[in-house]
Amino acid sequence: MTAHGRVGIDMVPFGRVHDLVSDKAMLARVLSPEEIRLFHSTDEPDIPGIAGRLAAKEAVFKLFHVPDQTLPWRGIEILTADGGWPVVRLTGRAAELARLAAVGHIAVSITHDASCAMAVAFTAPNPDHRSAHGSDRQH
Repeated sequence: MTAHGRVGIDMVPFGRVHDLVSDKAMLARVLSPEEIRLFHSTDEPDIPGIAGRLAAKEAVFKLFHVPDQTLPWRGIEILTADGGWPVVRLTGRAAELARLAAVGHIAVSITHDASCAMAVAFTAPNPDHRSAHGSDRQH
């Protein structure tokens, strides 16, 4: 990682999510069970909320700088903190990719308008990930 950190950004149109929520099997491939519970607590799925989470997952994945890799959708969870803001939890392959990329704490911000959601993810350099010479690992 560079000494300046990394930024990822993504946008998801609501139309893409309308198609996704009609296919329960596909939805279960991209959202963890905990994320699904967050957005199906009412009769109607929270389309802006799901779109924001999908955009955030893609933005987080961009921090890893891994070409030719499939996004580990369920391994990047975008959950809700007590204050209502989004928080990232990495598991499985996503956590391993983050470790290999020297990604430390990840901050995420999500916004919506009438037709799409957008998210930005940021990570600062991980001070615990140093090469044998004491310098930041470069990718």
